Amino acid sequence: MSDEAGSAVQAAGADGSASAAPAPARRPGRRRRIGLVVVALVVVLAAAGYGAWWTLIGQYYVDTDNAYVQGHLVQITPQIAGTVLAINVEDTDRVEAGQPLVRLDPADARVALAQAQAQLAQAVREAASLDAGNATLRAGIDLREADEAKARIELDRAHEDLQRRQQLGTSGAVSGEELGHARRSIEGAAAAATAARAAVVVARRQYAANQVLTGTTPVERNPNVLRAAAAVREAWLALERTTLPAPVAGYVARRSVQVGQRVQAGAPLMAVIPLDQVWVEANFKEVQLRGVRIGQPVKLTADLYGGKVEFDGRVVGLAAGTGAAFALLPPQNATGNWIKVVQRVPVRIALDARRLREHPLRVGLSMEATIDLHDQSGPLLAEASRRQPAAHTQVFAGSAGEADAMIRRIIEANLGRRASSAH
Repeated sequence: MSDEAGSAVQAAGADGSASAAPAPARRPGRRRRIGLVVVALVVVLAAAGYGAWWTLIGQYYVDTDNAYVQGHLVQITPQIAGTVLAINVEDTDRVEAGQPLVRLDPADARVALAQAQAQLAQAVREAASLDAGNATLRAGIDLREADEAKARIELDRAHEDLQRRQQLGTSGAVSGEELGHARRSIEGAAAAATAARAAVVVARRQYAANQVLTGTTPVERNPNVLRAAAAVREAWLALERTTLPAPVAGYVARRSVQVGQRVQAGAPLMAVIPLDQVWVEANFKEVQLRGVRIGQPVKLTADLYGGKVEFDGRVVGLAAGTGAAFALLPPQNATGNWIKVVQRVPVRIALDARRLREHPLRVGLSMEATIDLHDQSGPLLAEASRRQPAAHTQVFAGSAGEADAMIRRIIEANLGRRASSAH
């Protein structure tokens, strides 16, 4: 009986397990189907949302994080060779336009200027002497012409004396010796007249030669004086260039010059960077440039300030070539192992000056740029040439006037009168 009861219990347990097994298998399948439906619904909604966003908003904006701040690096280089005596600034210092940055030893330049001044004074005096010689030579011509007139009078008188003696000789009142003496007097008078005439010709040619040297121009316009004046200007500029001013206002960077260093003309000593004139160079993929036009607004953020500080800008130009085209070693796409790579084109973006003053940027900082493509009425490339210089300075404009004033003073001092205002 116990065996039958145990087998009955086992049979009942087997039947129970067999009847209970299908229920858990159905529940996971139903959950999986529900999960797949939910995932599919989410994907469909996400795709629809992205499509709506792209249609309404996304297609009108292009962005890149391959953007960097660019600026002018104004190199400070000497125009003459010299030894550095003083350096007035350090890296990161703020400088104003015209502020002296470096001073070179002026001793050699001062000696050269003194020599040029002496040469100008000598040239002025020589030109004045030639000018005064014109009057002397003119008086010499008058003197020689008077001598010639006197010699002709003597010759005419000798001819008259001979004619008179010849008339008297027919009556025997004048001897042959006296007639011969009269003839010899004519010959001497003729020779004296010829000599006087030659002296007049020589005097006139000397005067003409002196006129070629002096001309009709004043002394201060004499070629030798002008040459000496140019030498004075050159020496004056060399002396002025012993002080190196800042061409623009900005901040000092990359200072490499040291006191006592012998520098050559054109050697870079430092740089001045005007941080109020920086711009952004954003490198967009070529497939992003279909709708980019000059004048479109741009929103930018800098890693330096984060997303809370937003800069306003506008597109002012697109580069004439890709970055690869201007690389030092451009790719050789004609080789057999060519692989297509999407190229990037630099886009120049001008920044709002007010925002730039509030949050100054540095050259080389990373930026993120987003261009608004709604307005596509602007040109693809610049259509007109620039009418004004892109950059200029008036720092070096004052030296020439001071040199001209020095030249006038030297000329006036050596002429004893006021020189022409042409210099």
